[in-house]
Amino acid sequence: MRVSVHYAKTHLSRLLDLAANGEKIVIERHGKPAAILSAAPSKPSTLLGAMEGEFELPEGWDRPLTKKEADAFWRGAW
Repeated sequence: MRVSVHYAKTHLSRLLDLAANGEKIVIERHGKPAAILSAAPSKPSTLLGAMEGEFELPEGWDRPLTKKEADAFWRGAW
């Protein structure tokens, strides 16, 4: 479906419903395509906490490194 900018502004709610139902809407400015209105993905591509329960961190994993450990890390000898 191709619509003008004026039509898109006037009928935005209707166009959003159409897009949500799979319709691809091309919005034209002066007869040339300017934007495409389509449905947003239903769920995010990455989920926060997706690895929850997959591994355990050892006690003290978040402690500061000693100077010796930090030096080894920065030398790439970790």
